[in-house]
Amino acid sequence: MIDWIKRVTASHLSTAFIITLMIPVVMLIYTEQNPFWCSAAMLLTPLGCYTIFASLARRSGLMVWIGFPIIFLSAFQIVLLYLFDNSVIATDMFLNLTTTNPTEAGELLSNIYHAIIFVIALYVPLLWFAAKHIRRRMTLPGKTRIKMVIIGMASLLLGCTALFLENSRKSSDIIRDELFPTNAIYNMGLAISEAHNISHFQETSNGFKYHSERMENPNCREIYVLVIGEASRAASWQLFGYERNTNPLLSLRDDLYLFRNVITQSNTTHKSVPMMLSSVHASQHKELYHRLGIAALFNEAGFTTYFISNQAPQGAMIDNLAHDAHNIEYMDAPNHDMQLVEAVRKILAEDRSEKILFILHTYGSHFSYHQRYPREFAWFLPDDDVSIKYENIEMIRNAYDNSIVYTDYVLNELIKTLEAQEEASTAMLYCADHGENMFDGRKKRFLHASPTATYHQLHVASLAWFSPLYRKLFPEKTDAAKLNEKVPATTYSMFHTMADMASISSPYVETRASLMNRYFDFGAVRYYLNDHNQAVRLNRDIGIDEEELEFFKLHGIKP
Repeated sequence: MIDWIKRVTASHLSTAFIITLMIPVVMLIYTEQNPFWCSAAMLLTPLGCYTIFASLARRSGLMVWIGFPIIFLSAFQIVLLYLFDNSVIATDMFLNLTTTNPTEAGELLSNIYHAIIFVIALYVPLLWFAAKHIRRRMTLPGKTRIKMVIIGMASLLLGCTALFLENSRKSSDIIRDELFPTNAIYNMGLAISEAHNISHFQETSNGFKYHSERMENPNCREIYVLVIGEASRAASWQLFGYERNTNPLLSLRDDLYLFRNVITQSNTTHKSVPMMLSSVHASQHKELYHRLGIAALFNEAGFTTYFISNQAPQGAMIDNLAHDAHNIEYMDAPNHDMQLVEAVRKILAEDRSEKILFILHTYGSHFSYHQRYPREFAWFLPDDDVSIKYENIEMIRNAYDNSIVYTDYVLNELIKTLEAQEEASTAMLYCADHGENMFDGRKKRFLHASPTATYHQLHVASLAWFSPLYRKLFPEKTDAAKLNEKVPATTYSMFHTMADMASISSPYVETRASLMNRYFDFGAVRYYLNDHNQAVRLNRDIGIDEEELEFFKLHGIKP
């Protein structure tokens, strides 16, 4: 064994170190399809830097372990490329590491074991040999180190020259957005800044008031419910044109208002849900940390408020805004969403408050899909739990569609619960936080939260229901909702629609953004919050290519 280890010289170890670090670099060059000089810079600059770095000490094993953070980023990048097919480690990916609950993370990791095994096989032996070299004091010859410096400097010089020759973009933009690992390190810095803002929310929002008032106050009990769906793409809802019978119950109702043209402001839960719970627009993202949420708005208007979640606390902005509610309950998880309806039923039987707001955060269609519904809702078979591979698309899609069938049942049961409150004016608004990719199109992307957004991640299911008494009390609002079923909107409208639904006014409530306002006009230009928290128009600036445009066109949506 000792002789075998010695055959792996310090030169061999340094070479292996450089090659393994270059693997994600080469993969990104292939997936990103940048212009020639940009791709040349992406290749030569890190190659030069890694070669110089590996030569900085005589003991190559030591440099491997000092470079462990870059090894971690490289492994992370390879796994994400397996999952999303393109793009560098995004800011949102780093935040997902800290805001995703362990159960959810375990479900995902167990289904991408191919990529996990690959990076373990790639980097663990490298680190093991590096540790052995350190222990045995194996060193790089001086001449080898000099050659490595010369090669590294030459490669770095050529890379900088390529940056200079690439005239389609600024060199600083290429370094920030395309050059691995500098782009990943930049995004990590943004994630740390975002996490800091989240952790200091109580301080930055202290003293905030909505100054809300009731514009109309009917002389009856009022119950309003905001249901936040999870990973529910409109393209897989029968109500929105899907060929499968995924809405067997809701499709039988004639009292639903379907908002067919709603786009999410973010394809990540930790950003999309807080913006749905807050009054801020994508272009006002920094304001998110200075304002309270929708529960605070209703509190000021005299409502008793409940936030009930079927997801565990995540240490994200969602939890900060949830704490505005008078009553907060995180259900035992993982479990099915029907327990949210059961919680509402129990509260309505015990709490006789005249004005109540429920905010329900579902588990919806979040991966792993087959765990999101009881077996009696397995309409589409086979729906086995399988690894994330295109070869398993039939079972994966069946499980996802079954989760939509179950959401259909949950929403119908919630509506029946509200219908049973015969002497109350009741209403419900449902909207998913983002959609989901299901190996769609040529790129065959999967899941959500990819750095480059897609049609299926953006177009979300959204609908409303109003009781007969509510429709009688507020006919102009429900008529407007019917008129606005096809207007272009974003999830920004959810906060303002709920406020308008309950006849609450505030300097922070934008009635033009309410889907219950016949003069709705906030959807003509739609914005998306990109990975750097910049509001950008829904066009090619966020990576919508010809294929994605075709998906939008197919479903009658103009981005």
